[in-house]
Amino acid sequence: MTATTATSLPVPSGHTPGSRRTVAQAWLASRGLIALVALLLAVYQGRTLSDMVDQWDVEHFTNLAMNGYLGRPDGTLMAFFPGLPALLRFGLELGLPIYLTGVIISAICSYLAATALARLGGPVAAVAWLFAPTAVFTIVPYTEALFCAAAFWAWERARADKWAAAAGLAALACTVRVSGLFLVGALAVLAITAATRAPGGTAAWRERGRRLLWLLIPAAALGVFVLYLHALTGSWTAWYQAQSTGWARTMTPPWDAFWNTVAASHPNPDHPLWPPVFIAEIVSMGIGVLVVGWCLGRRLWAEASWVAIQVLAFSISYWFMSVNRAILLWFPLWMMIAQLVTWRPEHVIARSVHHVVVGIAFVASTLAMLVWSWLYFTGNWAS
Repeated sequence: MTATTATSLPVPSGHTPGSRRTVAQAWLASRGLIALVALLLAVYQGRTLSDMVDQWDVEHFTNLAMNGYLGRPDGTLMAFFPGLPALLRFGLELGLPIYLTGVIISAICSYLAATALARLGGPVAAVAWLFAPTAVFTIVPYTEALFCAAAFWAWERARADKWAAAAGLAALACTVRVSGLFLVGALAVLAITAATRAPGGTAAWRERGRRLLWLLIPAAALGVFVLYLHALTGSWTAWYQAQSTGWARTMTPPWDAFWNTVAASHPNPDHPLWPPVFIAEIVSMGIGVLVVGWCLGRRLWAEASWVAIQVLAFSISYWFMSVNRAILLWFPLWMMIAQLVTWRPEHVIARSVHHVVVGIAFVASTLAMLVWSWLYFTGNWAS
């Protein structure tokens, strides 16, 4: 008997030939549409690929790949984990431009993440993720695709009771972004709440203990990064200080963080496209709360903890920032969407309405993906 999470959801069959074909087609279509936006900008505005890709955090990853953590005197580069910059540096050593290496990594990892998500929530979950409004961040040199590939597969392996593989993949995720810390915590909840092969009692708790011991591996990966930054700076809080200096991510009461975000969403004549993105941040936070409730209602304790701890972390920052990108990490969200899409009402009229709503939602998400791609490629604020 394979260990599974205590849940009221059926286990999806995401590794059938039909499922793999659906994921591959959706991956090609979604990446193709994003590439089409870039192509149109190249034709009508004369933009180059490097010009469109090298936006926002990509500049920091490039600096890290070329100069290391001391590449900026203000220390803000220490806000980023070394996994992606190390891969970008490897590509540079091979003679590839950093932006091209980053696009290749994200393209491959977005497919790997989608295949893992198909195993967790079925092919519809993977399709919804690939066409997410902020999917552009899974094709440019950002950490989302790389992290999701490692984290989603870590979760899939843990749910299959393959904890050695799960620990190794989680360790990889922990080199990519701080969300790896939350992943380790959520996997610990899964290790405790998942069913065991042992009949119960002491033997069952020994099995849970063995699972938890595997998580020392990803925890060690986080520890090594902290020790490295301490060796460079003499500070145990170098990462947090960099976040505070560069992005105003300071401890703030949730109600103040909310109102700070509301203030940022007011009309801004100098930056007219900023307010809609900050409004979307508030919506994304609401979606996170909704997903936590959905998970709790289905006794998905570990999945609920994975999303809840991230929502909490965002809520105590100065303002809600990067939540629009973080929803890409919330695989329970895409599982929830898949269940809603595949729901079949009994009444024929209700079924028709359901089909129309699903179709409209998919078109809206795809259009939002195209708009968000345009925002990013043109250098506008995109979360």
